[in-house]
Amino acid sequence: MSAGPIGSAATRAASLRESFGHPVVDADGHWIETAPVMKGFFLDYVKDLGGGDLAARFEAAGGLDYDDTVLRPWSEMSEQARRSQWTTRPPWWTLPAANTLDRATAHLPRLLYERLDDFGIDFAVLYPSRTLTTPAIRESELRQIACRALNVYHKELYGGYGDRMTPVALIPTHTPEEAIAEVEHAVGELGYKAIMINGLVNRPIGATAGENSAAGGRETPNWGAGSGERLDALGLDSEYDYDPFWRRCVELKVAPASHTPGMGWGSRRSLSNYVSNHIGSFGVSMEAFCRSLFLGGVTRRFPELSFGLLEGGVAWASELYSGLVSHWEKRNAESIHHLDPAKIDAEAMLDLFDRYGDERMKKDGAAIAESFRKLEPDPPELDEFKACEIETKQDIRDLFVPRFYFGCEADDATVAFAFDERVNPMGSRLRAMFSSDMGHWDVPDMTEILEEAYELVEKKIIDEAAFREFVCVNPIRFYTSVNPEFFDGTRVESEARKILAESE
Repeated sequence: MSAGPIGSAATRAASLRESFGHPVVDADGHWIETAPVMKGFFLDYVKDLGGGDLAARFEAAGGLDYDDTVLRPWSEMSEQARRSQWTTRPPWWTLPAANTLDRATAHLPRLLYERLDDFGIDFAVLYPSRTLTTPAIRESELRQIACRALNVYHKELYGGYGDRMTPVALIPTHTPEEAIAEVEHAVGELGYKAIMINGLVNRPIGATAGENSAAGGRETPNWGAGSGERLDALGLDSEYDYDPFWRRCVELKVAPASHTPGMGWGSRRSLSNYVSNHIGSFGVSMEAFCRSLFLGGVTRRFPELSFGLLEGGVAWASELYSGLVSHWEKRNAESIHHLDPAKIDAEAMLDLFDRYGDERMKKDGAAIAESFRKLEPDPPELDEFKACEIETKQDIRDLFVPRFYFGCEADDATVAFAFDERVNPMGSRLRAMFSSDMGHWDVPDMTEILEEAYELVEKKIIDEAAFREFVCVNPIRFYTSVNPEFFDGTRVESEARKILAESE
Protein backbone atom coordinates (compact mmCIF):
# COMPACT_ATOMS: atom_id res chain seq x y z
CA MET A 1 0.00 0.00 0.00
CA SER A 2 1.18 3.52 -0.69
CA ALA A 3 0.49 6.51 1.49
CA GLY A 4 -0.93 9.81 0.34
CA PRO A 5 0.92 13.06 0.93
CA ILE A 6 -0.84 13.63 4.27
CA GLY A 7 -0.81 10.12 5.69
CA SER A 8 2.12 7.91 6.49
CA ALA A 9 0.54 4.46 6.15
CA ALA A 10 2.57 3.62 9.28
CA THR A 11 -0.61 3.20 11.34
CA ARG A 12 -1.43 -0.01 13.13
CA ALA A 13 -4.55 -0.21 10.97
CA ALA A 14 -2.37 -0.32 7.86
CA SER A 15 -0.19 -3.03 9.41
CA LEU A 16 -3.23 -5.05 10.42
CA ARG A 17 -4.66 -4.80 6.95
CA GLU A 18 -1.42 -6.13 5.46
CA SER A 19 -1.57 -9.13 7.80
CA PHE A 20 -5.14 -10.17 6.99
CA GLY A 21 -4.73 -11.58 3.52
CA HIS A 22 -8.11 -10.18 2.55
CA PRO A 23 -9.46 -6.67 1.89
CA VAL A 24 -11.52 -4.56 4.27
CA VAL A 25 -14.79 -3.10 2.96
CA ASP A 26 -16.50 -0.33 4.89
CA ALA A 27 -20.26 -0.69 4.42
CA ASP A 28 -21.14 2.62 6.07
CA GLY A 29 -18.71 5.52 6.23
CA HIS A 30 -19.79 9.16 6.25
CA TRP A 31 -18.81 12.39 4.60
CA ILE A 32 -19.67 15.78 6.08
CA GLU A 33 -21.35 18.29 3.82
CA THR A 34 -19.59 21.65 3.50
CA ALA A 35 -22.62 23.86 3.95
CA PRO A 36 -21.64 27.08 2.09
CA VAL A 37 -20.41 25.17 -0.96
CA MET A 38 -23.34 22.77 -0.96
CA LYS A 39 -25.95 25.49 -0.57
CA GLY A 40 -24.59 27.46 -3.47
CA PHE A 41 -24.76 24.46 -5.80
CA PHE A 42 -28.07 23.34 -4.38
CA LEU A 43 -29.94 26.61 -4.78
CA ASP A 44 -28.64 27.08 -8.33
CA TYR A 45 -29.85 23.58 -9.16
CA VAL A 46 -33.26 24.19 -7.59
CA LYS A 47 -33.64 27.40 -9.56
CA ASP A 48 -32.76 25.63 -12.80
CA LEU A 49 -35.15 22.79 -12.07
CA GLY A 50 -38.08 24.55 -10.43
CA GLY A 51 -37.56 28.27 -10.82
CA GLY A 52 -36.82 31.09 -8.43
CA ASP A 53 -40.11 30.79 -6.55
CA LEU A 54 -39.36 27.21 -5.54
CA ALA A 55 -35.82 28.13 -4.45
CA ALA A 56 -37.17 30.99 -2.37
CA ARG A 57 -39.78 28.73 -0.80
CA PHE A 58 -37.14 26.20 0.04
CA GLU A 59 -34.95 28.81 1.72
CA ALA A 60 -37.95 30.11 3.65
CA ALA A 61 -38.66 26.58 4.89
CA GLY A 62 -35.14 26.23 6.25
CA GLY A 63 -33.12 25.35 3.18
CA LEU A 64 -30.20 23.12 4.07
CA ASP A 65 -29.43 24.81 7.37
CA TYR A 66 -29.96 21.58 9.26
CA ASP A 67 -28.29 22.77 12.44
CA ASP A 68 -30.62 25.78 12.48
CA THR A 69 -33.85 23.97 11.60
CA VAL A 70 -33.16 21.19 14.09
CA LEU A 71 -31.57 23.03 16.99
CA ARG A 72 -32.94 26.55 16.89
CA PRO A 73 -36.61 25.77 17.68
CA TRP A 74 -35.59 23.62 20.66
CA SER A 75 -32.88 26.04 21.82
CA GLU A 76 -35.17 29.04 21.65
CA MET A 77 -37.97 27.38 23.62
CA SER A 78 -38.35 27.88 27.35
CA GLU A 79 -38.23 24.86 29.63
CA GLN A 80 -41.95 25.29 30.21
CA ALA A 81 -42.66 25.33 26.47
CA ARG A 82 -40.54 22.22 25.91
CA ARG A 83 -42.47 20.40 28.59
CA SER A 84 -45.87 21.58 27.46
CA GLN A 85 -45.19 20.36 23.90
CA TRP A 86 -42.78 17.59 24.98
CA THR A 87 -40.25 18.62 22.36
CA THR A 88 -37.63 15.92 21.85
CA ARG A 89 -34.05 16.99 22.49
CA PRO A 90 -32.45 16.88 19.01
CA PRO A 91 -28.83 15.90 18.26
CA TRP A 92 -26.07 18.36 19.09
CA TRP A 93 -22.27 18.41 18.68
CA THR A 94 -22.48 15.32 16.47
CA LEU A 95 -19.45 16.04 14.28
CA PRO A 96 -15.78 15.58 15.28
CA ALA A 97 -13.87 18.73 16.22
CA ALA A 98 -10.70 17.86 18.18
CA ASN A 99 -8.96 16.09 15.27
CA THR A 100 -8.67 18.72 12.56
CA LEU A 101 -7.17 16.36 9.98
CA ASP A 102 -10.01 13.87 10.42
CA ARG A 103 -12.61 16.64 10.24
CA ALA A 104 -11.10 17.92 6.98
CA THR A 105 -10.95 14.34 5.69
CA ALA A 106 -14.70 13.98 6.12
CA HIS A 107 -15.24 17.14 4.03
CA LEU A 108 -12.70 16.55 1.24
CA PRO A 109 -13.12 13.47 -0.94
CA ARG A 110 -9.59 13.54 -2.35
CA LEU A 111 -8.09 13.69 1.13
CA LEU A 112 -10.26 10.78 2.25
CA TYR A 113 -9.21 8.85 -0.82
CA GLU A 114 -5.53 9.41 -0.03
CA ARG A 115 -5.90 8.38 3.62
CA LEU A 116 -7.85 5.14 3.15
CA ASP A 117 -4.64 3.10 3.32
CA ASP A 118 -3.87 4.67 6.71
CA PHE A 119 -7.30 3.46 7.87
CA GLY A 120 -6.69 -0.07 6.55
CA ILE A 121 -9.77 0.25 4.35
CA ASP A 122 -9.73 -0.92 0.74
CA PHE A 123 -13.18 0.27 -0.28
CA ALA A 124 -15.80 2.45 1.40
CA VAL A 125 -19.49 3.04 0.71
CA LEU A 126 -20.20 6.57 1.87
CA TYR A 127 -23.33 8.14 3.35
CA PRO A 128 -24.16 11.79 4.07
CA SER A 129 -24.27 13.35 7.54
CA ARG A 130 -26.08 16.69 7.70
CA THR A 131 -28.44 15.67 4.88
CA LEU A 132 -29.01 12.10 6.09
CA THR A 133 -32.68 12.75 6.89
CA THR A 134 -33.51 14.55 3.64
CA PRO A 135 -35.76 11.66 2.47
CA ALA A 136 -37.88 12.28 5.59
CA ILE A 137 -38.82 15.85 4.66
CA ARG A 138 -42.59 15.93 4.96
CA GLU A 139 -43.50 18.39 2.23
CA SER A 140 -43.66 16.37 -0.98
CA GLU A 141 -42.24 18.79 -3.55
CA LEU A 142 -39.39 19.97 -1.31
CA ARG A 143 -38.49 16.40 -0.36
CA GLN A 144 -38.26 15.20 -3.93
CA ILE A 145 -36.33 18.16 -5.29
CA ALA A 146 -33.94 18.11 -2.31
CA CYS A 147 -33.08 14.46 -2.91
CA ARG A 148 -32.69 15.06 -6.64
CA ALA A 149 -30.38 18.05 -6.16
CA LEU A 150 -28.26 16.38 -3.51
CA ASN A 151 -27.83 13.27 -5.62
CA VAL A 152 -26.51 15.37 -8.49
CA TYR A 153 -24.18 17.24 -6.13
CA HIS A 154 -22.86 14.21 -4.26
CA LYS A 155 -22.21 12.27 -7.46
CA GLU A 156 -20.25 15.20 -8.83
CA LEU A 157 -18.23 15.49 -5.62
CA TYR A 158 -17.52 11.82 -4.85
CA GLY A 159 -18.11 10.04 -8.14
CA GLY A 160 -14.54 10.34 -9.41
CA TYR A 161 -12.99 7.94 -6.90
CA GLY A 162 -14.79 4.77 -7.87
CA ASP A 163 -11.88 2.38 -7.42
CA ARG A 164 -11.83 3.03 -3.65
CA MET A 165 -15.18 4.52 -2.65
CA THR A 166 -18.69 5.24 -3.83
CA PRO A 167 -21.48 7.54 -2.54
CA VAL A 168 -25.08 6.47 -1.99
CA ALA A 169 -28.08 8.10 -3.62
CA LEU A 170 -30.86 9.44 -1.39
CA ILE A 171 -34.20 7.84 -2.28
CA PRO A 172 -37.41 9.22 -0.72
CA THR A 173 -40.05 6.57 -0.04
CA HIS A 174 -43.19 8.41 1.04
CA THR A 175 -44.81 6.81 -2.03
CA PRO A 176 -43.60 4.04 -4.33
CA GLU A 177 -43.96 6.39 -7.29
CA GLU A 178 -41.54 8.99 -5.95
CA ALA A 179 -39.10 6.24 -4.93
CA ILE A 180 -39.17 4.73 -8.41
CA ALA A 181 -38.72 8.13 -10.06
CA GLU A 182 -35.63 8.96 -8.00
CA VAL A 183 -34.00 5.53 -8.17
CA GLU A 184 -34.39 5.56 -11.95
CA HIS A 185 -32.77 8.99 -12.11
CA ALA A 186 -30.00 8.20 -9.64
CA VAL A 187 -29.05 4.80 -11.05
CA GLY A 188 -30.14 5.06 -14.66
CA GLU A 189 -28.98 8.63 -15.36
CA LEU A 190 -26.39 9.50 -12.72
CA GLY A 191 -24.80 6.07 -12.47
CA TYR A 192 -25.12 5.39 -8.73
CA LYS A 193 -24.45 1.82 -7.58
CA ALA A 194 -25.72 2.15 -4.01
CA ILE A 195 -28.87 3.71 -2.56
CA MET A 196 -30.17 4.81 0.83
CA ILE A 197 -33.91 4.67 1.43
CA ASN A 198 -36.08 6.05 4.19
CA GLY A 199 -37.11 2.80 5.87
CA LEU A 200 -39.82 4.39 8.00
CA VAL A 201 -42.41 6.97 6.99
CA ASN A 202 -44.50 8.86 9.53
CA ARG A 203 -48.11 9.05 8.44
CA PRO A 204 -51.01 10.86 10.09
CA ILE A 205 -53.58 8.53 11.57
CA GLY A 206 -56.94 8.76 9.85
CA ALA A 207 -55.65 10.69 6.84
CA THR A 208 -56.45 9.54 3.36
CA ALA A 209 -53.69 8.02 1.28
CA GLY A 210 -51.17 10.54 0.17
CA GLU A 211 -52.03 13.19 2.78
CA ASN A 212 -48.75 13.07 4.63
CA SER A 213 -47.40 16.60 4.29
CA ALA A 214 -47.07 18.76 7.37
CA ALA A 215 -49.28 21.79 7.10
CA GLY A 216 -46.59 24.12 8.35
CA GLY A 217 -43.93 23.13 5.80
CA ARG A 218 -40.78 21.19 6.14
CA GLU A 219 -40.23 20.27 9.81
CA THR A 220 -36.91 18.57 9.09
CA PRO A 221 -35.57 16.28 10.19
CA ASN A 222 -38.59 14.45 11.50
CA TRP A 223 -37.53 12.90 14.79
CA GLY A 224 -40.29 10.33 15.00
CA ALA A 225 -44.04 10.07 15.03
CA GLY A 226 -46.23 12.19 17.24
CA SER A 227 -49.37 11.04 19.03
CA GLY A 228 -51.49 11.58 15.92
CA GLU A 229 -49.15 9.63 13.66
CA ARG A 230 -48.14 6.08 12.94
CA LEU A 231 -45.01 4.50 11.53
CA ASP A 232 -45.24 2.93 8.09
CA ALA A 233 -42.33 0.50 7.64
CA LEU A 234 -43.05 -0.19 3.94
CA GLY A 235 -43.99 -3.84 4.35
CA LEU A 236 -46.66 -5.04 6.76
CA ASP A 237 -49.82 -2.87 6.90
CA SER A 238 -48.27 -0.26 4.64
CA GLU A 239 -50.41 2.49 3.17
CA TYR A 240 -49.04 1.66 -0.29
CA ASP A 241 -47.95 -1.39 -2.22
CA TYR A 242 -44.18 -1.04 -2.46
CA ASP A 243 -43.67 -4.14 -4.59
CA PRO A 244 -43.25 -2.04 -7.77
CA PHE A 245 -40.35 -0.23 -6.09
CA TRP A 246 -38.70 -3.42 -4.84
CA ARG A 247 -39.09 -4.86 -8.34
CA ARG A 248 -37.47 -1.78 -9.84
CA CYS A 249 -34.53 -2.15 -7.43
CA VAL A 250 -34.02 -5.67 -8.70
CA GLU A 251 -34.18 -4.51 -12.30
CA LEU A 252 -31.71 -1.68 -11.67
CA LYS A 253 -29.43 -3.95 -9.61
CA VAL A 254 -29.37 -1.90 -6.41
CA ALA A 255 -29.79 -3.27 -2.88
CA PRO A 256 -31.75 -0.85 -0.65
CA ALA A 257 -30.12 0.18 2.62
CA SER A 258 -32.00 1.99 5.38
CA HIS A 259 -30.22 4.52 7.58
CA THR A 260 -33.31 5.93 9.31
CA PRO A 261 -32.90 7.08 12.94
CA GLY A 262 -35.42 6.08 15.59
CA MET A 263 -35.21 9.12 17.85
CA GLY A 264 -38.40 10.96 18.78
CA TRP A 265 -40.75 8.01 19.18
CA GLY A 266 -41.37 5.34 21.77
CA SER A 267 -39.29 5.88 24.89
CA ARG A 268 -36.67 7.96 23.03
CA ARG A 269 -38.41 11.29 23.52
CA SER A 270 -36.41 12.91 26.30
CA LEU A 271 -36.80 16.67 26.09
CA SER A 272 -33.40 17.25 27.74
CA ASN A 273 -31.02 14.40 26.92
CA TYR A 274 -29.75 13.51 23.44
CA VAL A 275 -27.81 10.50 24.75
CA SER A 276 -31.01 9.00 26.10
CA ASN A 277 -32.68 9.51 22.75
CA HIS A 278 -29.76 8.21 20.69
CA ILE A 279 -28.83 4.95 22.46
CA GLY A 280 -30.45 2.09 20.58
CA SER A 281 -32.38 4.43 18.28
CA PHE A 282 -31.06 2.99 15.04
CA GLY A 283 -31.59 -0.52 16.39
CA VAL A 284 -35.30 -0.01 17.05
CA SER A 285 -35.74 1.69 13.69
CA MET A 286 -33.99 -1.10 11.81
CA GLU A 287 -35.91 -3.76 13.76
CA ALA A 288 -39.23 -2.18 12.81
CA PHE A 289 -38.24 -2.03 9.14
CA CYS A 290 -36.86 -5.57 9.09
CA ARG A 291 -39.85 -7.07 10.91
CA SER A 292 -42.26 -5.31 8.56
CA LEU A 293 -40.45 -6.51 5.43
CA PHE A 294 -40.29 -10.09 6.66
CA LEU A 295 -43.86 -10.50 7.93
CA GLY A 296 -45.12 -8.54 4.93
CA GLY A 297 -43.64 -11.28 2.73
CA VAL A 298 -41.23 -9.02 0.85
CA THR A 299 -38.30 -11.44 1.06
CA ARG A 300 -40.61 -14.25 -0.13
CA ARG A 301 -41.74 -12.30 -3.18
CA PHE A 302 -38.28 -10.89 -3.94
CA PRO A 303 -35.79 -13.61 -2.97
CA GLU A 304 -33.04 -12.00 -5.05
CA LEU A 305 -33.20 -8.69 -3.16
CA SER A 306 -31.13 -7.98 -0.05
CA PHE A 307 -31.68 -5.19 2.47
CA GLY A 308 -29.09 -3.24 4.44
CA LEU A 309 -30.01 -2.21 7.99
CA LEU A 310 -27.39 0.26 9.11
CA GLU A 311 -25.92 1.66 12.31
CA GLY A 312 -28.16 -0.38 14.62
CA GLY A 313 -25.86 -3.33 15.23
CA VAL A 314 -26.97 -6.95 15.09
CA ALA A 315 -28.07 -7.84 18.65
CA TRP A 316 -31.66 -6.86 17.89
CA ALA A 317 -31.58 -9.00 14.73
CA SER A 318 -30.53 -12.08 16.68
CA GLU A 319 -33.47 -11.51 19.01
CA LEU A 320 -35.89 -10.86 16.14
CA TYR A 321 -34.77 -13.95 14.23
CA SER A 322 -35.17 -16.11 17.34
CA GLY A 323 -38.54 -14.52 18.06
CA LEU A 324 -39.82 -15.22 14.56
CA VAL A 325 -38.87 -18.89 14.85
CA SER A 326 -40.34 -19.37 18.34
CA HIS A 327 -43.55 -17.53 17.48
CA TRP A 328 -44.00 -19.56 14.29
CA GLU A 329 -43.49 -22.83 16.17
CA LYS A 330 -46.35 -21.98 18.57
CA ARG A 331 -48.57 -19.85 16.32
CA ASN A 332 -48.28 -21.25 12.79
CA ALA A 333 -51.38 -22.22 10.81
CA GLU A 334 -51.46 -25.70 12.39
CA SER A 335 -50.12 -25.24 15.91
CA ILE A 336 -52.30 -22.17 16.53
CA HIS A 337 -55.28 -24.50 17.01
CA HIS A 338 -53.99 -25.60 20.40
CA LEU A 339 -54.94 -22.09 21.56
CA ASP A 340 -58.50 -22.28 20.23
CA PRO A 341 -60.85 -21.56 23.19
CA ALA A 342 -63.28 -24.08 21.71
CA LYS A 343 -60.93 -26.82 22.89
CA ILE A 344 -61.72 -26.07 26.52
CA ASP A 345 -63.69 -28.95 28.12
CA ALA A 346 -66.67 -27.15 29.65
CA GLU A 347 -67.74 -30.14 31.75
CA ALA A 348 -64.27 -30.60 33.23
CA MET A 349 -64.04 -26.86 33.84
CA LEU A 350 -67.33 -26.88 35.79
CA ASP A 351 -66.15 -29.82 37.85
CA LEU A 352 -62.88 -28.07 38.77
CA PHE A 353 -64.67 -24.85 39.68
CA ASP A 354 -67.08 -26.84 41.83
CA ARG A 355 -64.26 -28.71 43.61
CA TYR A 356 -61.78 -25.86 44.07
CA GLY A 357 -63.70 -22.60 43.81
CA ASP A 358 -65.11 -20.55 46.66
CA GLU A 359 -68.78 -19.59 46.78
CA ARG A 360 -68.27 -16.75 44.28
CA MET A 361 -66.77 -19.19 41.78
CA LYS A 362 -69.52 -21.78 42.33
CA LYS A 363 -72.41 -19.34 42.15
CA ASP A 364 -72.50 -19.16 38.37
CA GLY A 365 -69.93 -21.71 37.28
CA ALA A 366 -71.64 -22.40 33.97
CA ALA A 367 -71.40 -18.76 32.90
CA ILE A 368 -67.76 -18.66 33.94
CA ALA A 369 -66.95 -21.81 31.99
CA GLU A 370 -68.72 -20.48 28.92
CA SER A 371 -66.80 -17.21 29.18
CA PHE A 372 -63.54 -19.05 28.63
CA ARG A 373 -64.76 -20.11 25.20
CA LYS A 374 -66.01 -16.66 24.22
CA LEU A 375 -63.16 -14.41 25.24
CA GLU A 376 -62.97 -12.89 21.77
CA PRO A 377 -64.50 -13.37 18.31
CA ASP A 378 -62.82 -15.68 15.83
CA PRO A 379 -59.88 -13.95 14.06
CA PRO A 380 -60.32 -13.22 10.36
CA GLU A 381 -56.95 -14.88 9.62
CA LEU A 382 -55.36 -17.66 11.65
CA ASP A 383 -51.97 -17.69 9.90
CA GLU A 384 -50.10 -14.47 10.59
CA PHE A 385 -47.15 -15.82 8.61
CA LYS A 386 -49.31 -16.24 5.52
CA ALA A 387 -47.50 -13.60 3.44
CA CYS A 388 -44.22 -15.46 4.03
CA GLU A 389 -45.63 -18.86 3.01
CA ILE A 390 -43.78 -20.57 5.86
CA GLU A 391 -44.11 -24.35 5.90
CA THR A 392 -41.09 -25.24 8.06
CA LYS A 393 -38.87 -23.24 10.37
CA GLN A 394 -36.10 -23.68 7.80
CA ASP A 395 -38.17 -21.42 5.53
CA ILE A 396 -37.76 -18.64 8.10
CA ARG A 397 -34.00 -19.13 8.02
CA ASP A 398 -33.92 -19.07 4.23
CA LEU A 399 -36.04 -15.90 3.98
CA PHE A 400 -34.22 -14.06 6.76
CA VAL A 401 -30.54 -14.96 7.02
CA PRO A 402 -29.37 -14.34 3.42
CA ARG A 403 -31.64 -11.36 2.81
CA PHE A 404 -30.76 -9.00 5.68
CA TYR A 405 -27.38 -7.37 6.36
CA PHE A 406 -26.63 -5.50 9.56
CA GLY A 407 -24.32 -2.52 9.87
CA CYS A 408 -22.19 -2.78 13.03
CA GLU A 409 -19.66 -0.26 14.26
CA ALA A 410 -16.12 -1.05 15.34
CA ASP A 411 -16.77 -0.68 19.08
CA ASP A 412 -19.80 -3.00 19.08
CA ALA A 413 -18.94 -6.20 20.96
CA THR A 414 -22.38 -7.64 20.27
CA VAL A 415 -21.16 -8.36 16.73
CA ALA A 416 -20.43 -11.75 18.30
CA PHE A 417 -24.17 -12.49 18.39
CA ALA A 418 -24.20 -12.68 14.60
CA PHE A 419 -21.73 -15.56 14.53
CA ASP A 420 -22.87 -17.52 17.58
CA GLU A 421 -24.22 -20.71 16.04
CA ARG A 422 -25.06 -22.05 19.51
CA VAL A 423 -27.63 -19.30 20.09
CA ASN A 424 -29.08 -18.42 16.70
CA PRO A 425 -31.79 -20.87 15.58
CA MET A 426 -30.65 -23.66 13.27
CA GLY A 427 -27.00 -22.71 13.80
CA SER A 428 -27.35 -19.62 11.63
CA ARG A 429 -24.72 -16.93 11.17
CA LEU A 430 -26.31 -13.53 10.66
CA ARG A 431 -24.70 -11.18 8.18
CA ALA A 432 -23.06 -8.43 10.19
CA MET A 433 -21.15 -5.83 8.13
CA PHE A 434 -18.24 -3.66 9.23
CA SER A 435 -19.37 -0.03 9.32
CA SER A 436 -16.81 2.60 10.28
CA ASP A 437 -19.20 5.52 10.92
CA MET A 438 -16.17 7.73 10.26
CA GLY A 439 -17.08 11.39 10.11
CA HIS A 440 -19.32 11.21 13.19
CA TRP A 441 -18.80 12.04 16.87
CA ASP A 442 -18.26 8.43 17.94
CA VAL A 443 -15.06 8.13 15.86
CA PRO A 444 -12.42 10.30 17.56
CA ASP A 445 -9.57 8.95 15.39
CA MET A 446 -10.14 7.50 11.93
CA THR A 447 -6.85 5.59 12.00
CA GLU A 448 -8.03 3.55 15.00
CA ILE A 449 -11.33 2.24 13.60
CA LEU A 450 -10.01 -1.03 12.19
CA GLU A 451 -7.78 -1.54 15.21
CA GLU A 452 -10.81 -1.26 17.47
CA ALA A 453 -12.79 -3.70 15.34
CA TYR A 454 -9.93 -6.23 15.46
CA GLU A 455 -10.12 -6.23 19.25
CA LEU A 456 -13.02 -8.65 18.76
CA VAL A 457 -10.43 -11.20 17.67
CA GLU A 458 -7.73 -10.22 20.14
CA LYS A 459 -10.19 -10.57 23.02
CA LYS A 460 -11.37 -13.92 21.58
CA ILE A 461 -14.92 -12.67 21.16
CA ILE A 462 -14.93 -13.89 17.55
CA ASP A 463 -12.35 -15.84 15.55
CA GLU A 464 -10.42 -14.84 12.43
CA ALA A 465 -12.93 -16.55 10.13
CA ALA A 466 -15.83 -14.56 11.60
CA PHE A 467 -13.76 -11.38 11.39
CA ARG A 468 -13.20 -11.98 7.67
CA GLU A 469 -16.96 -12.42 7.23
CA PHE A 470 -17.53 -9.19 9.15
CA VAL A 471 -15.10 -6.86 7.36
CA CYS A 472 -14.93 -8.48 3.94
CA VAL A 473 -17.32 -11.26 2.97
CA ASN A 474 -20.61 -9.82 4.18
CA PRO A 475 -20.18 -6.28 2.83
CA ILE A 476 -19.20 -7.78 -0.53
CA ARG A 477 -22.12 -10.22 -0.40
CA PHE A 478 -24.57 -7.42 0.26
CA TYR A 479 -23.56 -5.11 -2.56
CA THR A 480 -23.11 -7.93 -5.07
CA SER A 481 -26.29 -9.79 -4.07
CA VAL A 482 -28.26 -8.05 -6.81
CA ASN A 483 -25.31 -6.61 -8.78
CA PRO A 484 -22.43 -9.07 -9.29
CA GLU A 485 -20.46 -6.34 -11.09
CA PHE A 486 -20.63 -3.89 -8.18
CA PHE A 487 -16.90 -4.12 -7.39
CA ASP A 488 -15.65 -4.39 -10.96
CA GLY A 489 -12.83 -1.91 -11.50
CA THR A 490 -12.20 -1.50 -7.77
CA ARG A 491 -9.35 -2.63 -5.57
CA VAL A 492 -11.46 -5.49 -4.23
CA GLU A 493 -12.59 -6.85 -7.62
CA SER A 494 -10.64 -10.10 -7.42
CA GLU A 495 -11.78 -10.84 -3.87
CA ALA A 496 -15.38 -10.08 -4.82
CA ARG A 497 -15.19 -12.52 -7.71
CA LYS A 498 -13.80 -15.19 -5.40
CA ILE A 499 -16.57 -14.66 -2.86
CA LEU A 500 -19.21 -14.77 -5.60
CA ALA A 501 -17.75 -18.04 -6.85
CA GLU A 502 -17.84 -19.50 -3.33
CA SER A 503 -21.51 -18.56 -3.01
CA GLU A 504 -22.58 -20.34 -6.20
